[in-house]
Amino acid sequence: MKGVINFALFLMMTLVVFSCKEKVESAAEVTQEAASAEGVVYNVSPEAAKINWQGVKPGTTHHGTIDIQTGQLVVKDNQVVAGSFVIDMNSIKDLDLEGEYKEMLETHLKGTGSEGTDDFFNVNKFPTGKFEIVSISPATDGNANSLVKGNLTLKDISKEILIPANITVTDNNVVVTSNPFTINRTDWGIVYKSKNVFKNIGDKFVDDNIYLQLMVDAKADSTLSSRE
Repeated sequence: MKGVINFALFLMMTLVVFSCKEKVESAAEVTQEAASAEGVVYNVSPEAAKINWQGVKPGTTHHGTIDIQTGQLVVKDNQVVAGSFVIDMNSIKDLDLEGEYKEMLETHLKGTGSEGTDDFFNVNKFPTGKFEIVSISPATDGNANSLVKGNLTLKDISKEILIPANITVTDNNVVVTSNPFTINRTDWGIVYKSKNVFKNIGDKFVDDNIYLQLMVDAKADSTLSSRE
């Protein structure tokens, strides 16, 4: 990998990639302290970082992107040892609809309409999310070289998650391409039309699982260290 992420090509392949979904597990009830270490800082910018998402309900699948607003990765001895990202929840986009239907879905997910403000992410109250790395260990999955443990914060609720990823470190950049992974939205208090919460909802439910993929190309900043 040469440090260039082709998001346009990736997004065209989103539905194919997400066909290989793993069973979702509930997030850990408690979080661990985020990793802190000295090293070379690599900066994350919205132009080279995205989270791809997919949501499902009976007969319908939607997918799109969320921007990473800012972030840093810290590298020591050619290994990522710490880092965090701020997630711009106002940037939620749907990529499979157009016009009025696209606007309606994005408004509902963001909670910026006159109704259903807290059905999903309520971005006026919670404009950002956050992911903080706790640890990184070698992956046993042949499709990833690293297993990233971290704290994901959405709507001011923090839960520990595991992300299988391929991480490549060079002098100029760090490229992180995660495998598709799942979170259970109800762990973050998002229960809109959850069949596990509303038992008599029938086929009107929205799946609890949200399928995600992290794509980051962070650039080295030799003028900074993690302690500055």
